[in-house]
Amino acid sequence: MSDDQMSDDQMNDDQMNDDRMNDDRMNDETENDSPEESFAELFENYSRGMNQDIQVGDKIRGKIISIGKDTVFMDTGTKIDGAVEKAELLDENGECPCRIGDELELYVTRVTENEIVLSKAISGIGGLNQLHDALSQKIPVEGKVTATRKGGFDVEILKRRAFCPVSQLDIAYIESPEDYVGQTFSFLITRIEEKGKNIVVSRRELLQQQRDAEQKEIFDKLTLDSEWESRVTRLMPFGAFVDIGAGVEGMVHVSELSWSRVEEPKDVVKIGDRIRVKVIGIKPAEGKGGPRIALSAKQLQGNPWDNVQDRFKVGDLVEGKVVRCAPFGAFVEIAPGVDGLVHISEMSYEKRIHNPEEVVRPGDAVSVLVKEIDLDKRRISLSLREAKGDPWVDFKNEYKAGGRITGTLEKKEKFGFFITLAPGVTGLLPQSVINQAPERADLEKLKPGDPVTVTIEEIKVSERKVSLSTGEASEANDWREHAQSSEAGSLGSLGEMLQKALKAKEKKNS
Repeated sequence: MSDDQMSDDQMNDDQMNDDRMNDDRMNDETENDSPEESFAELFENYSRGMNQDIQVGDKIRGKIISIGKDTVFMDTGTKIDGAVEKAELLDENGECPCRIGDELELYVTRVTENEIVLSKAISGIGGLNQLHDALSQKIPVEGKVTATRKGGFDVEILKRRAFCPVSQLDIAYIESPEDYVGQTFSFLITRIEEKGKNIVVSRRELLQQQRDAEQKEIFDKLTLDSEWESRVTRLMPFGAFVDIGAGVEGMVHVSELSWSRVEEPKDVVKIGDRIRVKVIGIKPAEGKGGPRIALSAKQLQGNPWDNVQDRFKVGDLVEGKVVRCAPFGAFVEIAPGVDGLVHISEMSYEKRIHNPEEVVRPGDAVSVLVKEIDLDKRRISLSLREAKGDPWVDFKNEYKAGGRITGTLEKKEKFGFFITLAPGVTGLLPQSVINQAPERADLEKLKPGDPVTVTIEEIKVSERKVSLSTGEASEANDWREHAQSSEAGSLGSLGEMLQKALKAKEKKNS
């Protein structure tokens, strides 16, 4: 390659490098201009967005960004942070519960170019202008109840005396005004007259604002099947009213207080009791006020019928309480919410029952025997008489045929006498036997309630029958023997049979 050609090529390369450098410089200038313009834009937007019109009296919400020794700083949404004295935020133990990132709602009490002063309420010493600012801007002021007086309370605010009507100190009715003396609260100034000599304040409005916010939060969370801790506030014959929070009331119907049968709510709960409830119904409000809320306490206790098969078996002897009597029997609660029926026919072996209250009354404690369990129908059949034992079985074990026993004449019928031999056991002395008894005249003179001695002929437990006769057991046996002989034709006539029996008796007595 010639020297001239090399020189030309080098010139071309140098020209290209110069062009690249010029292009790079232009690009650098363009890129450098862009960030400057963007930053200016951002700053303008930032300043424009941060210069919000915050005025004294505004209530603002923001996050804590720093916690100092005496001051807590909060993001106000402007380019100036808010500051609140740490002492205002201390709890009852003198500790600050706040953490960086927590949100606070505070009032603006002063605004300058360099600071925004925040406070829960105006306190300390202030002039009349500050009081008027608090009145016009509805800024709470801190006040101490110093004494009671006619119609209300003396309250010290900003080292001045103010008056709070008794109806404006609390939402609830005040029964003991003296209990409020010495306490410090936040108040709203409602009136300033006579250059600050007549100041009227109210706490009720602040409480109502707070309650309204809390109630809104509760209504937002209120759904069917939600569960709430509540406090019993009122008792009515049909149920109990409870407060689930912030004065939001619901009603627990008497049937939803317990699985057990409840006659009156006061039998289960009293005013002031804390109970857990479940929402079972929400009906929109008609006119003013919140929705009507139906609640249940028992549904959080579990259905007692779910484990009846594990707790009771047929043949079990259990203790219970009579909860209700009906013409056909008595209902007995053998576990909370589990009732069984003692039919009137299962009440007594001793006598025929016409009315269950002849035997038991509501509230009575009784022992019953489980006879039948029907889980599908949720029915349990019970027996009162079988729990006490069958007197006929006991009677048969104690007495045998041929034995003598003294009973009580229960009643007389044409066909014979009914004689009570033991509680629940009645025997029959047939009229045919009475007619042939030597002591017939004496028997006929007997009246119900009189004692009478008889002989047991036969005991039939399955039929609930006892056959009776008069005289000694041997006489009865002789009579049966003679009767059998007569039927066989061995003695001839009935007269001969009687004579022989009489002679045997005389021989025995001689």
